[in-house]
Amino acid sequence: MKKVLILGVASVQLDAVVQLKKMGCETYTCAMKKDGLAADVADHFAKINFMDESAVINYIQENNIDVVYSTGSDMAMPVACKISEKLGMPYFVNSDVAYTCNHKNVMRKKLTSNCRGNIPFQVMENIEKIEISLPVILKPSDSQGQRGIFLINSQAELEEHFDDAKRYSREGKVIVEKYVNGPELSVNGYMVDGELKYVVASDRDTWPEYTGLIHKHIVPSQIIDEEVSQRLRDIIEDACQRIGINNGPVYFQIKVENKQPYIIEMSPRLDGCHMWNLLNRATGVNLMSLTFKHLLQGDIHELDSWSGNIRKMELNFFCQEPNTMMNRNKFKIPNDALDYFWYYETGEMIRPVNGKFDKVGYYIRNL
Repeated sequence: MKKVLILGVASVQLDAVVQLKKMGCETYTCAMKKDGLAADVADHFAKINFMDESAVINYIQENNIDVVYSTGSDMAMPVACKISEKLGMPYFVNSDVAYTCNHKNVMRKKLTSNCRGNIPFQVMENIEKIEISLPVILKPSDSQGQRGIFLINSQAELEEHFDDAKRYSREGKVIVEKYVNGPELSVNGYMVDGELKYVVASDRDTWPEYTGLIHKHIVPSQIIDEEVSQRLRDIIEDACQRIGINNGPVYFQIKVENKQPYIIEMSPRLDGCHMWNLLNRATGVNLMSLTFKHLLQGDIHELDSWSGNIRKMELNFFCQEPNTMMNRNKFKIPNDALDYFWYYETGEMIRPVNGKFDKVGYYIRNL
């Protein structure tokens, strides 16, 4: 029986714990607080800040844990990869790659201007004059979860929101990026020995009043044609090779302007929106199962199920303001829902994640 430690205890880590238990693994989780669903479902929980590398290593050695990993967390991936390197445990990408993807300024530089999916950017530690054409997107260089993101139309707006964005950066840096005026996509893919063996784009329907915050995912994408789809595939494979992602899951946020895809985010992990659940139903490939079978056993046979056909489906999020009381009765699950999940019980307080409009549940249905 393999012993696997998952860093973090949020709902997306719960998905990983459930999959591992199905595979017969003994599951361990750790986080600063026992405030996530994964902590109760895992076989073991430890109150450890997973950013404390030494404490996590001690826990691994004390419990003879075989693998450390995480899903849906940019913060956890560099830690998991670095520890795996140090202890000779299995990993998909090295810690430098994980660090690069978690630091947008480093990622942009490593992609270089030769990458067709890259965009103009500027990194700041203090307020400077915006040197790229307006409008721009202002965000922390090393945060996650749509925190501290602002659409900026003037130098005055940059100065107004600069500190709000910077406070979410652990390294005290922000990045401004050329605003791409077009529809958004999420792209989930899987790399095997440097080749993109699986890729599916989904339309990102965001809440209009909250820049970038996801409302629903729709597959297959209804906004790109075959030409853009092939261009997107080429850009993603090229970006992975430039950054050094040769094996394992990859997740991209993309915007398309005038039929040209541009990379907004990229990460060597499963996404944080339960897309594996939607894509399993829509494509027949279970990315969660594939990821852990590949990592633990070198088994990629799950990809044999991929025919290229995609059923039209959606994953729709219920969202609510943070620091308010959950009431499931005010949300309606459609009668034709194939699956649904709640993050909170009625009466529980919604914890701030993005601080604006946080996920409290979701459902999946055919379209």
